[in-house]
Amino acid sequence: MPVEFLGIAATGDGSETTVRSTAAFDRDYTLRLARAHEDNGWDRVLFAYGAGTPDPAAAAAFLAARLDRLQILLAHRPNVSYPTYAAKTFATLDRISDGRLTVHFITGGNDHEQQREGDFLTKDQRYARTREYIGIVKKAWTSKEPFDHQGEYYRFNDFVSDVFPVQAPRPGVSFGGSSEAAYAAGGAEADIYCLWGEPLARTAEQIERVKEAARAAGRADVPRIQVAFRPIIAPTEELAWEKAYRTVDAIRARKESGGPGRPGGARPQGRTPENTGSQRLLEIAEAGERYDRALWTPTAAVTGGAGNSNALVGTPETVAQALLDYYDLGVDILSARGYALLDDAIDFGRYVIPIVREEVAKRDAAKAAEREARAERDRRQLIAVQA
Repeated sequence: MPVEFLGIAATGDGSETTVRSTAAFDRDYTLRLARAHEDNGWDRVLFAYGAGTPDPAAAAAFLAARLDRLQILLAHRPNVSYPTYAAKTFATLDRISDGRLTVHFITGGNDHEQQREGDFLTKDQRYARTREYIGIVKKAWTSKEPFDHQGEYYRFNDFVSDVFPVQAPRPGVSFGGSSEAAYAAGGAEADIYCLWGEPLARTAEQIERVKEAARAAGRADVPRIQVAFRPIIAPTEELAWEKAYRTVDAIRARKESGGPGRPGGARPQGRTPENTGSQRLLEIAEAGERYDRALWTPTAAVTGGAGNSNALVGTPETVAQALLDYYDLGVDILSARGYALLDDAIDFGRYVIPIVREEVAKRDAAKAAEREARAERDRRQLIAVQA
């Protein structure tokens, strides 16, 4: 199966290790970072969402109008707009990008962050709302006739949109989470299910839970699986590990300093994470620092399990082989984001992505040859029986 790479579409140059030197939305930096991805083998970039950060839909439209190939993953929280309005926004953006949009629906795993924009529902209520919201958006994307809706969270009459996506029948829907409620909602509605990087065995368990949820929802297919990491690469293993420890020191110093440019969606310091995904990352980090071929947990531990935070450490060859281990589990979208956003996007694209793509092509060719050989054996056996 083909493999895809997802990077980050930051609108400023700040990160967990670096104080932002640009405006929160810097046109030049946004475009420069996106071009670095497009020119170095990446397939798509994520426009993330945070309370108080620049509007990702507007930033994505800015980028889509200036680049021709790079695909867009747009993060969206259902609490910030009505689903019919959101469906029109997404369809318009799909038109601007000529069919390069996927929408990542975020339920929200932190009460404090949700309440920053007026969302006071419980976690279970948020998941129920998200599931209803996605269903409405999908219908608004595809229904040419007016329709009514009366649900638990939304009610309207006689809606029909005048703008429809380029993609037929609709853009892709992306979803993530590690709780039972997340598996149920994403298993039912998602085309892509997103996981944070965990050890291989635990990732395999999560993939199976997603598949079970899809079957329980009556689906004949299952979502594609995406897994996210923070790669730390260098020309030698020794240099990579020195860089990894420097990175943790820089994250710790940055976290303690706060100051201008601190990420708008960050959890207040000292608070225990409420979402299951972050709790899992901290549990894994407490149990050990290194797993499998290259997974390293101190980057997650120092951030309190904040989002995509487990690292893959090593030479480009080591990190590429680690990613291939996940590919062999059934992961076909690999999300990666460094700490020096621009330089790391270029280095990862130049030195890691080609190795992974070449090895995936070899695996796929071997599987195709095996299928052909099996088909030929079956054909000969059939001929022998008939004779």
